[in-house]
Amino acid sequence: MQIVRTLLWVLLLVAILAFSFGNWDKQIDVRIWPGMVWDTRVPALVVVSFLLGLVPMWLYHRGVRWRQARRISALETATTRMATPKPRDDHTANPVRPAEPRPEIGSDRAPHLGPEPTPKA
Repeated sequence: MQIVRTLLWVLLLVAILAFSFGNWDKQIDVRIWPGMVWDTRVPALVVVSFLLGLVPMWLYHRGVRWRQARRISALETATTRMATPKPRDDHTANPVRPAEPRPEIGSDRAPHLGPEPTPKA
């Protein structure tokens, strides 16, 4: 991608240089406001106009990329905090009992579920 960008900038530079060589002898008057006139050549006016259009859009683009990078960083930090489990301090308070073995299929005995009931007299 970098080579494409470099190639486009080189082509733009070649086009501006060709335009400048072809139009360097033409002098124009630019009226800035009443009483102030700027005598310049056509290529200088074209380059200044190009930069006046490019610089604000480039600054806007850089601002959007900066803001998106900050948002992505904040979201990554938030998901990292959510995904990391916190260590429990009460892990010894409720020990896990081992499960009782299952009865084999076809065995006549029912599993022992608790204390034997006492008959009432």
